[in-house]
Amino acid sequence: MSSRPTIKDLAKQAGVSVATVDRVLNNRSSVREATAQRVLLAAEDIGYHAAGLLKARFQESKPRKRVVFLLQRSSDYFYQTLGEALLRAADMQRDYQLQAQVQFMDEVAPAYIAEQLRHFGATADAIALVALDHHSINKEIESLISQGKPVISLISGLSSTDRTGHVGLDSRKAGRSAAWAIANLCRQPGKVGILLGSHRYLSQEIAEISFISYFREFAPGFTLLQPVLNLDDDRLAGEATAQLLADHPNLVGIYSAGGGVNGMIQTLRSEASNRDIVTVCNELMPSTREALRDGVVNLVIATPVERLAQEAAALVSSAFSARGNRGLMSVLLPADLYISENI
Repeated sequence: MSSRPTIKDLAKQAGVSVATVDRVLNNRSSVREATAQRVLLAAEDIGYHAAGLLKARFQESKPRKRVVFLLQRSSDYFYQTLGEALLRAADMQRDYQLQAQVQFMDEVAPAYIAEQLRHFGATADAIALVALDHHSINKEIESLISQGKPVISLISGLSSTDRTGHVGLDSRKAGRSAAWAIANLCRQPGKVGILLGSHRYLSQEIAEISFISYFREFAPGFTLLQPVLNLDDDRLAGEATAQLLADHPNLVGIYSAGGGVNGMIQTLRSEASNRDIVTVCNELMPSTREALRDGVVNLVIATPVERLAQEAAALVSSAFSARGNRGLMSVLLPADLYISENI
């Protein structure tokens, strides 16, 4: 049996002196963050018995900041997955010890979201949120920013101020990708339905505009129907899909640019099994994965959740720093595209 790694073994692995390892272990004097991180990684690599203590010491040396992530719909698979990813990403931040909390908002009324901002903003050092664009929400965001508390919009951007950061999909490319898929997969031109949660979500509005723009430029033979709003609700999306099917026998495509996807899929299964309708929707989750396999959905445009979470945590962390304005950046991510052959 090999002997347990010693402090000398750790120092050699990390490329530092034994005295430096001792300072990191016992927090005797300041050690550069990069050096402490190198010692920690070396301890984990060789299985050093005090690796846990080293990690604790490293964490204790970082300033603490409380961050609240305000997400939507606690029952939604996508937001559950995003919440978990955000907590992991916050825990991995190196410059700050982010004490992260995920709070789900099951109401989307602007007054409710504004109240949540006031409530959590009173004790948080930073807020990151998913919200529609509304003056009452923007007013609260501007108040937080005036107090020196960074605000980051997630998924959908906000028009409140150019001092907020943002992380989300490139909605223009998402909308045009959806249009390309429908225009090229449909066997013949016809009518195309568009489902939206709300134009108040700027990401959905941009995706819709870009979707329409592509058809106007490259596929003018299709007829795009007026968008139908469903408030990202499964029941309303199901009813809207049923109405599209009933009103338009020559419907050849549907683009769901927002939520309510489960309702749409359920209606397509029950009422359009014998119709050839090319369907594009958002986010890879159990229901959309199954719909891809069954041919009910042709393309899923998905948010790269882990990368979005990492970028969000990095923006929050850098917003606390005085070393520049990275915390105010807008980060637009390319979508992950899924078809039945690559899930």
